[in-house]
Amino acid sequence: MTTVAVAPDTGVGVGALLREWRDRRRISQLELALRADSSARHISFIETGRSRPSKDMVLRLADHLDVPVRERNALLIAAGYAPHYPERPLDDPALGDVREGLERLLKSYEPFPALVVDGTYQVLAANSGIAALLEGVAEPLLTPPLNAMRITLHPDGLAPRIRNFLEWRGHLLHQMERQLALMRSAPLRSLYDEVSTYPLPQPLGEERAAAAEGRLPFALPMVIEHRGRTLSFVSTIATFNTPMDVTVSELALETFLPADAETATALREGLTP
Repeated sequence: MTTVAVAPDTGVGVGALLREWRDRRRISQLELALRADSSARHISFIETGRSRPSKDMVLRLADHLDVPVRERNALLIAAGYAPHYPERPLDDPALGDVREGLERLLKSYEPFPALVVDGTYQVLAANSGIAALLEGVAEPLLTPPLNAMRITLHPDGLAPRIRNFLEWRGHLLHQMERQLALMRSAPLRSLYDEVSTYPLPQPLGEERAAAAEGRLPFALPMVIEHRGRTLSFVSTIATFNTPMDVTVSELALETFLPADAETATALREGLTP
């Protein structure tokens, strides 16, 4: 049975929400009207509550404002309509093809580490490359549900082994800040507030030299110690185009590719004894 994602009622009218999204995207009423084949007058009436938009208009404006799928449901609820986009768990039979495709991708990246996370960085799937890197992480952090941000930034997680930790931490926090600037998410905000206050691992004495040596001309690597070796990775993130399900819209496949020949060799030789 298909379930429909029920977004929380914000208590704010659809006009105010649409205006907020338009301001975020820095688009004028006239520009939005032209994109949506409407008029600036009609957009103004919607934003001020003088006109109730149709369901089709809400979805059309949300599309042109690049509103996240979960937030589109919130707009519809605010306008008095039922949510449009379902939210199924990844193990739902309806998402079987998605799940199998992700599992094939994860397997194909081995021995390079790769994992799938949701919109709050909960780890939904991972390959053997990720499992090898997690050696030594404190057991509480590996108790489901695993969270990639907690595992990386917690002083009992990967943090003490990341040679350029301050730079990598700054990159991850900035990534979360960009997400929070684009969408309202209480769980993501709570996670950010938690991980941003973790104490820094000690000591950080050798970090400066490692960070300088590990810097690449095209991307910031994650430089991490593993079994006496220094490994350097660059990460890539892939998402689904035009998703029609809330869960799928928030999935991200992150892969860690070797940033140098030494890391590639170490991965192919195997990270475990």
